[in-house]
Amino acid sequence: MVIDAHDLPRLARFWSAVLDWPILSEREREIVIGPDETSPVGICFMPSPDQKRTKNRIHLDLTTGAHDREEEIQRILGLGATRVDIGQTGEESWLVLADPEGNEFCVVRPKQTLIS
Repeated sequence: MVIDAHDLPRLARFWSAVLDWPILSEREREIVIGPDETSPVGICFMPSPDQKRTKNRIHLDLTTGAHDREEEIQRILGLGATRVDIGQTGEESWLVLADPEGNEFCVVRPKQTLIS
């Protein structure tokens, strides 16, 4: 997955901390984070001068155990995330946040698996 960024080091450090993934490669125009170098999934941050204009077409959903959801939300906010209002009613099973460059993501209800 590639995320365009204005401040590559800042955004990469934010997501590295949120996901507890190490920075695997850091170059002037590309920073890569992931679980490890051989993982099939990671995030590459690349420079872009474009401003974010609309809702993301793709976003991450993060989950936690029921006992530590609020603690995790506070941890992520402490790393630099902000709460985002996209018209929620307050009855949703997720909380919408944005990273330091405004990219939305959600902390969803606690789950045991990806589908339940």
